[in-house]
Amino acid sequence: MKNNRREFIKKGTTLAALSVAGIGFRDSGFNTIAENIDIQSVERSKTPLVEPYMKIAYQGSPEPTENDLKFIQQVGVDQVVLWTNAQKSSYEYYVSRRKLYGDAGINVFGFGNFDVHNQDAIVLNLPGRDAKIEEYKNHLRNLGKAGITYTTYAHMANGIWSTAGETSRGGSRARGFDLAKADGGNWIDKRYDGPLTHGRKYTADELWANYEYFIKAVAPVAETENVRIGIHPDDPPVPELGGIPRCIFGSFDGYKRALEIADSPNVGMCLCVGCWLEGGSLMGKDVIETIQYFGKKKKIFKVHLRNVNQPLPHFTETFLDNGYADMYKILKALKKVDFNGVVIADHIPSMVNAQAGSAFSIGYMKGLIERVIAEG
Repeated sequence: MKNNRREFIKKGTTLAALSVAGIGFRDSGFNTIAENIDIQSVERSKTPLVEPYMKIAYQGSPEPTENDLKFIQQVGVDQVVLWTNAQKSSYEYYVSRRKLYGDAGINVFGFGNFDVHNQDAIVLNLPGRDAKIEEYKNHLRNLGKAGITYTTYAHMANGIWSTAGETSRGGSRARGFDLAKADGGNWIDKRYDGPLTHGRKYTADELWANYEYFIKAVAPVAETENVRIGIHPDDPPVPELGGIPRCIFGSFDGYKRALEIADSPNVGMCLCVGCWLEGGSLMGKDVIETIQYFGKKKKIFKVHLRNVNQPLPHFTETFLDNGYADMYKILKALKKVDFNGVVIADHIPSMVNAQAGSAFSIGYMKGLIERVIAEG
């Protein structure tokens, strides 16, 4: 494949190139996604409406304004990932969001549910665990019925831990974490304060047993409904926080064991590059090695592209081009394993205009992905 992009597009793989860059089909003269969607066909559709190439997705609102939709179209993206809560986790809501975005030429790649994500009842076997697992199964069933074939799941018992906000390039505000100052984690409206967030220390054996109980219960439902579960790393991937080990999704070896236990084609990774960079040597393998191993096994379903200035014990999140990792090399590694999911910009530092950070990140990603694809 020649490096010249014009020649590349002429090669009869125009659709691939456009999908890779996240360019909407409407603009390229192909049928829009909306033309192929109606409520009846969506109800039991088991085929994701995406092409088998690396794509960029926008992390959008399930209740987009007209300007939200225009922004996504204007930056040339035709995939979104959405989040909601238990109150709106029905089939009717999921299919309505797919139709709403589809009418704008945008495919809903995945949908998460905050109320079955990062649940201490599941991770620690607290009262209500089985009810929460049944809620997760219903989330999968409703997604499958709506024809949405991906969801992200995280398995942290005491939330995402951060310390005071810090400053990145140009005075932008960014998330920071300093282990020496960390005193608690947050998840949506919950606060988990240390040093023992749940009253005692938990063992790694307890966490592994609880994970196995959960994944063995939900994986068969995911397979039946044709929904893939991408498991997000612990954030930050510190060996223990608040008396709870982060031993499963805080390292390469943990992921390897966890996916072997799941033993399902529908259970894989939501590879958060930022978390992997936060962990540094604690992860056991670097990002490139991780992509090479899990990518060859087709276990990477979605990628969060994020950079940080340095690994633990103290890091600050940065713009994609301003951290210690080379995003080009990471995308190149994804291309080499034929990654065909979506890449999103994650935890973007603030900029003076609300959408500027997203626009910058997407433009940067599109340029790198086009280069990676053109190089073959």
